[in-house]
Amino acid sequence: MIRFLHTADWQIGTQFGQFSPEEAAYLTEARFEAVRRIATLATERNVNAVLVAGDVFDQQTVSDTVIRRLFGALTGFTGPWFLLPGNHDAALVESVWTRAKRLGCVLPNAHLLLEPGVVTLDELRCALLCAPLTQRNTYDDTTGFFDREETPDGYFRVGVAHGSVTGILHEDIDSANPIAATRADSARLDYLALGDWHGVFNVNARTWYSGTHEQDRFRANEPGFVLDVTIRNPGAAPEVERIRVGNYAWHRWEEVISVPSDVEALKQRLETLGGADVLRLVMSGTTALSDAEAVNLAVEETRARVRALRADITSLQVSPTEEELAMLGAQSGYLAKVVARLRALQGDAVQGKAASEALLLLAKFQRKAGAA
Repeated sequence: MIRFLHTADWQIGTQFGQFSPEEAAYLTEARFEAVRRIATLATERNVNAVLVAGDVFDQQTVSDTVIRRLFGALTGFTGPWFLLPGNHDAALVESVWTRAKRLGCVLPNAHLLLEPGVVTLDELRCALLCAPLTQRNTYDDTTGFFDREETPDGYFRVGVAHGSVTGILHEDIDSANPIAATRADSARLDYLALGDWHGVFNVNARTWYSGTHEQDRFRANEPGFVLDVTIRNPGAAPEVERIRVGNYAWHRWEEVISVPSDVEALKQRLETLGGADVLRLVMSGTTALSDAEAVNLAVEETRARVRALRADITSLQVSPTEEELAMLGAQSGYLAKVVARLRALQGDAVQGKAASEALLLLAKFQRKAGAA
């Protein structure tokens, strides 16, 4: 029997430029924390090895400190780690991997699969058929040679590769690197561990994507897992268990605000979120000034509660009622002209967001002036 953890797409060094520096710092650290959880899990479950199927690093130019921190995060598991270069960290002549070697931080039990070929693990009676990417994009199937590789009789045949299974995944996947959907069968593999798709995906009984260990985008495709794979005997069907290791859940909500009840429903949904959530909120529709203020307050209260939040209210138009205009003293005169101009500008692609924010600020200032 052989048992291993399958993981991929750690993207260590990812830059979260869409968020504030404080939010980005937490999301960056979460990727290291998830690696440490994988190491702890590997020890607790007494697996034989951990296979990382590409994109360990997000880019070749990550800092030396990031490289050192990554290998430091592996120390919680003293068994073998097998790390495969993907399209983001391809095994170029000069790469993040060659720098790691020069830094001397590669652990003795961390094996870098920098060349295509077979790694024989005699103590496990297992042969790893490895297809690292040696350039960012390839247009030939790098796993094609698996079909021709001979391995010792009675050994498990486990493939490790990084790319897009032909005809299976969505067209907007990151990489162009093709992999035949029939590779596990044609190469007589017991299991094919893949990376590149950032969610758990079962291609067939012997071919799996583990997905990224820590969610990094607003896509509901089961990210944040590692796969615990057990194969009883060569030729036996693999037993695959999904184990959550990610800390943060990313949500994309598209809300249409038309009536006050929509605002109340949104507020109730927002109240369910906490420190483990990352939210992308896109709002549209037309609402009264008071409802728009209530939405804005709810968003800001949520921002203080969740790990990170991006809110887009560009398409949410503020339409003050007659009562609200009277309260603001904007039914006639210069102020009425200002309000009318701001309402009109809300439909402008460039100035719409600023116009909506200006209306809310105007209401705030007028209330303060009235109170004084």
